[in-house]
Amino acid sequence: MVIEVLINKNKSIAIWCITPNGKDLGQKIQGRFKGSILFVSEKIWQDSRRDKNRVTFKKLSQEIHQQFNLFSGHIFIFSTGIAVRLIAPLLNSKITDPAVVVVDDNGNHAISLISGHLGGANMLATKIATILDGIAVITTATDTNLLPAIDLIAKDKGLYIETPQNIKHINMAFLMGDSIEIYDPFGFIKKDLPENFWINKINSDQATGSVFCSYETKNVSCETLVLRPPVLSVGIGCNRGTSHEEIKLFLFSVFKKEGLSLHSICRLATSEIKRDETGLLSFSKELKIQIDFYNKKDLNSVKTIQTPSKMVEKHLGVKSVCEAAAILSSGSGKLIVPKKKNKDVTIAVAIKK
Repeated sequence: MVIEVLINKNKSIAIWCITPNGKDLGQKIQGRFKGSILFVSEKIWQDSRRDKNRVTFKKLSQEIHQQFNLFSGHIFIFSTGIAVRLIAPLLNSKITDPAVVVVDDNGNHAISLISGHLGGANMLATKIATILDGIAVITTATDTNLLPAIDLIAKDKGLYIETPQNIKHINMAFLMGDSIEIYDPFGFIKKDLPENFWINKINSDQATGSVFCSYETKNVSCETLVLRPPVLSVGIGCNRGTSHEEIKLFLFSVFKKEGLSLHSICRLATSEIKRDETGLLSFSKELKIQIDFYNKKDLNSVKTIQTPSKMVEKHLGVKSVCEAAAILSSGSGKLIVPKKKNKDVTIAVAIKK
């Protein structure tokens, strides 16, 4: 089993210009976006002074191919046709593609071209239009019809979209005026949708699409939009020198057996004596999930552990590592998976309060 890791993008914006007017507009826009990088054709840049926030290039296509997935958004100050031809081979998924906004050479229009919702291109285009006193061109149907967009709601709530190919089914239902079925026990989605847009009962004949928003893995239809809320904290204990791979395989096997989604993990947690545990740190880095470290006092303060260990207490001075750490990391939440162990690793899972 593998867990998808997002592309490690720079959070800043790249601004691209190839004409004198474009350079002027680019500098104006750059002044309003902290940390943005201005990419300018060397044909139009005469200033020889070095600037860490400016890059000159010889060939536009080559530079864009190198930089495209390193930024969270791109502003192209040239024609839409050029933009489309250059980035078409680089596009991968609406989940991972950066936002792309195209601005004409006079700054009259800011066009949201790629990743309008999840990448934030619609919002970026609106901000640019305000800066340039121009018009934002937004073409996503839910926005133009003043309707909710399920992918934007999911993004705002920090939900992982497990089946992005099904976003279109839900947004189309909104456009058609149909209701959708929702399984959302935590209320992540319902609160942002008018009541006429959803039905709480699964398998209702009145609904035309389904949303399943939960940390549990259940059998759902292939057209269901599966959303994963970040609500699980995983407590981990391990013997000294336990490998990254062993920790990973055991955690994955526990989650599979317990019917839990890996995409709902929000924190890892353990004892402070594991701050230098190479395998655990490497695993955390791979998943891009923070580890919380707790001292003896904190771990012993937890009164709701289910499987205390005399051996752990003898060697570490605490009754529990994985269960106590999971509960603490979840904000004193509920332990839903008591300690599971193999010869080198212990795992426990708690859900946020």
